[in-house]
Amino acid sequence: MSEKKIGDVVLDIKNISLRFGGVKALTDISFNVKEHEIRSIIGPNGAGKSSMLNCINGVYAPSEGSITFRGQTFAHMNSRQVAEMGVARTFQNLALFKGMSVIDNIMTGRNLKMKSNILQQAFYLGPAKREELAHREFVEHIIDFLEIQAFRKTPVGQLPYGLQKRVDLGRALAMEPQVLLLDEPMAGMNVEEKQDMCRFILDVNDEFGTTIVLIEHDMGVVMDISDRVVVLDYGKKIGDGPPDEVRNNEDVIRAYLGNSD
Repeated sequence: MSEKKIGDVVLDIKNISLRFGGVKALTDISFNVKEHEIRSIIGPNGAGKSSMLNCINGVYAPSEGSITFRGQTFAHMNSRQVAEMGVARTFQNLALFKGMSVIDNIMTGRNLKMKSNILQQAFYLGPAKREELAHREFVEHIIDFLEIQAFRKTPVGQLPYGLQKRVDLGRALAMEPQVLLLDEPMAGMNVEEKQDMCRFILDVNDEFGTTIVLIEHDMGVVMDISDRVVVLDYGKKIGDGPPDEVRNNEDVIRAYLGNSD
C-alpha cells in the first residue's frame, strides 16, 4: 500500500456493552477509527463483530457506553440519523432488490439526497426531473468505477454472487458516506472475486477518501489492506493495533489465528 495521511479520530467507541436478556454480546468495548484509515474488526464466529457494527449504525441500542462521531456523542442513534450523518453500511447477507436492475438498486442509495417532494416525483415535474438526472449521472459514475457497465440494466438476481456484492457496495457508495461499514464484503467469493473487491475497497479509501470499518474473515486480506486491527473474542476486546502487532499478539494467536504463520 502507498503511504497515506491518516487524520484525527472520526469515530470513537467508548465502553460499549450490549446485552440480550441474560446474554452478553459485547462487554466494555472501546476503540477508535481515524479519518481515511481502513480499520478492521476480526474475531472468531460469535465474537460480536456484526453486533458492534449494528451498534455503530443504529440497528442496536447499546446497553452501556457511548459513540462519538465527529465530536457529537450519542448513547444511541437510529439508523436514519446515522445515514444522514454520513455513515453507510453493507450487510453480510445481501438485501438487494433482486427484480430491479443494477442502476435502480444503486439509485436507492440516493434516497436521502433527494429534495423534491412526492408530488413532484410522481408527475416527474421540472425540479424532480432535473434532480433525478443529476442523481443518475452520479450513479453512472459509480457503475463505471465498479466496472459493471455491461450489467447496468440487468436484474440483480441474474448476476453472479460476486457482482451482486459489487452492486451492494455501489449502493452504499451512492450515499456518499464519510464512513463506510463493510460486513464481510468478501464472504463466499472465489480468489479472483476477492482480489477485485480488495482493489475496489482500496480505491474507495484512496480516491474517494472514505474511512472504512471492515469485518473480514480472510486474514490475508485483513493484514494486507488494514491500517489498524481490533480483535474481539466472546464479545471482549483482546487486541488492538497495527496488523503486525496484532499478528504477534499471543491472545489473538490463541483465540483466532492459530499457530500457523
